[in-house]
Amino acid sequence: MLLEFENLDVRYGRNQAVKSLSFGVAADEIVTVLGSNGAGKTSLLRALQGLTPTASGRVLFSGEDVTRLPPPQRLKRGLALVPEGRQIAITLSVHENLLMGAYCREDGDIMRDIEAIYARFPNLGSRRDMSASVLSGGEQQMLAISRALLARPRLMMLDEPSLGLSPLLVERLFELIAAIHRDGLAILLVEQNTRLALEVAGRGIVMELGRAVLEGPADELRNNDRLAAAYLGEIHS
Repeated sequence: MLLEFENLDVRYGRNQAVKSLSFGVAADEIVTVLGSNGAGKTSLLRALQGLTPTASGRVLFSGEDVTRLPPPQRLKRGLALVPEGRQIAITLSVHENLLMGAYCREDGDIMRDIEAIYARFPNLGSRRDMSASVLSGGEQQMLAISRALLARPRLMMLDEPSLGLSPLLVERLFELIAAIHRDGLAILLVEQNTRLALEVAGRGIVMELGRAVLEGPADELRNNDRLAAAYLGEIHS
């Protein structure tokens, strides 16, 4: 496994957001994390990136124990998070936002990679010198993903990337997720759109109140009546 976490616990004071969770993501996988609001999905991703301390358990990345490493060190090793709500710097230009994504890099290919981003997303290229505040919601999500790509990650974690997007933009977003996966990037996806998440992922895990209640191949989860009735009511819509 590229990413593994073992018996992971995350607490906020007396509240336990993640409870003894163990799972993993292989280098060639898209894995989706599903569940209702408050299930602990965002807390899990934040703990894996090192933004939230773990109360107990281990996080392994490429076989290395990174549990106590700060977020920049995890990013340097190839673990990147695209947070919920995008969290781009709207007071900075599009180009400056992309440069922020490469802040841990020390190679000379950063500008070449940014130009490749502009070629892939012409709307970003045409607005490179404009404030990121002028971007639409879909363009802001493309910028957030592109910013993470500039770190040259080996695994990207996406937290609710379709939130607030129109149905057409959601479809395009999932096409992008599939495309960057084909380029060789492993993905851990937290997503409320269960239908699309299970279509793009190979495996999934369902969380409830911080615990894993179901896990398995995406096609099995997609056809699991108990899952659909208890957690994923929209899956057959």
